[in-house]
Amino acid sequence: MAERRARPAPSTRKHAWRRTVRPEPAPPPEEAETPGPARPAAAQGDEASVVQAALYRDGVRVATPSSLADTFRELRERREGMAWIGLARPTEAELLSLAAEFDLHELAVEDAMEAHQRPKLERYGETLFVVLRAARYLDVSEEVDFGELHVFVGPDFLITVRHGAAPDLTAVRRRMEDSPDLLALGPEAVLYAILDAVVDGYAPVVAGVQNDIDEIETEVFRGDPEVSRRIYELSREMVEFQRATRPLVGMLHALMAGFTKYGTDEELQRYLRDVADHVTHTSERVDGFRQALADILTVNATLVTQQQNAEMRALAEAGFEQNEEIKKISSWAAILFAPTLVGTIYGMNFDHMPELHWVYGYPFAVLLMAAVCTSLYIIFKKRDWL
Repeated sequence: MAERRARPAPSTRKHAWRRTVRPEPAPPPEEAETPGPARPAAAQGDEASVVQAALYRDGVRVATPSSLADTFRELRERREGMAWIGLARPTEAELLSLAAEFDLHELAVEDAMEAHQRPKLERYGETLFVVLRAARYLDVSEEVDFGELHVFVGPDFLITVRHGAAPDLTAVRRRMEDSPDLLALGPEAVLYAILDAVVDGYAPVVAGVQNDIDEIETEVFRGDPEVSRRIYELSREMVEFQRATRPLVGMLHALMAGFTKYGTDEELQRYLRDVADHVTHTSERVDGFRQALADILTVNATLVTQQQNAEMRALAEAGFEQNEEIKKISSWAAILFAPTLVGTIYGMNFDHMPELHWVYGYPFAVLLMAAVCTSLYIIFKKRDWL
């Protein structure tokens, strides 16, 4: 990155902005303001979207202006140093005033106004424009919340435009102010610290998603009917997560390719390579999550199909058994119907009726009923109805 002033020699000690522990979820926007000198009430009302504006010289904060106008004035008066301005959901007027003061490209300003941009890295002259997609895992709802961050990096300024609750830049500013040797390297060091914070913020999301996938696997084999919906929703979140992480790999490699051209400090080069390793690992994990969810969805569909087939088979078997019982009942009903019919006819007692007064009439009727019943029994037995 081009510079307007000479940089001091980097410190040989390990800088404090690299962390060994992962960050906690970012607080809501209204709680994310950096502690600092209190602003006048009027200024807070006029500059509600300005989270923090500060001027630094040799890595030390020298001023905390209460408005953008004061920031512009003090930066022009001091001539040396760096302005670090943080905004959350700024108005169009504020972005236009920043564009006029720092000569920001109109296309980059338009992107910052519109938001909903893909992660990208663009250079306009001496100004670098970076779009990042931050993420945080919400334990209560078991969802991934995505935020968008636009960063303008110039020779003596850095502007962050945040859309959403993530990332928490308060911790980044605090760590950088605790490492004045690193902060003295200029806006480029702040950019790398922001990249590191965004990438480190992916770690809790990866852990949360891994836990969700483990739970989903258990629910799939337990036969939970709602698991398909959960798989689908998590798959959509992984698509968004992949859109946030995959372009970042190329962006970091593009920054590393410009180390020699823009004279990037060696210490910053090592940190950026470390960030690139982390984001590559995260991107690979996200790709693995998408494949795992696709496999789980396939297994769930197979299990659901097997369950449906088993239920249909059980219904078919129940229907078959019911048909067999109906056959038996129908057969015995037909057998019993034959003697009933004969007895009914000869029980009408008409005076003029064949065999009514015949000596062998009764034995004949009994034999007739027996013959009919026996014949029906043999027929039904041969057909396996009995």
